[in-house]
Amino acid sequence: MKKTTYSISDLSSELGITSRSIRFYEEKGLIQPDRTAGNQRRYTQQDRIRLKLILRGKRFGYSLDEIAKMIGLADVDIKEIEQIRSALRYGDKKLREIKQRMEELKTMEQDMTEVRQKLIGRLETLEREKRDV
Repeated sequence: MKKTTYSISDLSSELGITSRSIRFYEEKGLIQPDRTAGNQRRYTQQDRIRLKLILRGKRFGYSLDEIAKMIGLADVDIKEIEQIRSALRYGDKKLREIKQRMEELKTMEQDMTEVRQKLIGRLETLEREKRDV
């Protein structure tokens, strides 16, 4: 049987994040837990899912503003179709950035390999000259 509500420590333990991180996402308006009569936070299944989406978005390198827009928090009336289109736009942008970084890294790798070969060649020359003296 699935839980209907979670404490902050439940989610913290399950998701491997600190309670402070969860409170931070709440302060940013990304999740909105209910409160008990004793003012304890109670998170719903929807809050749990949103936290998982937030963490996935962060792993993919999205800003919190981008994540909020993708999961529909910036516009309460967003329809699922628009939410999907928005997520696709952000995803396409992120893929372009990743491809550009990969090209830059490949160029850097080539440059470093060339420098390394030159250094190896110079080292061999110096060692040969030292032996011949």
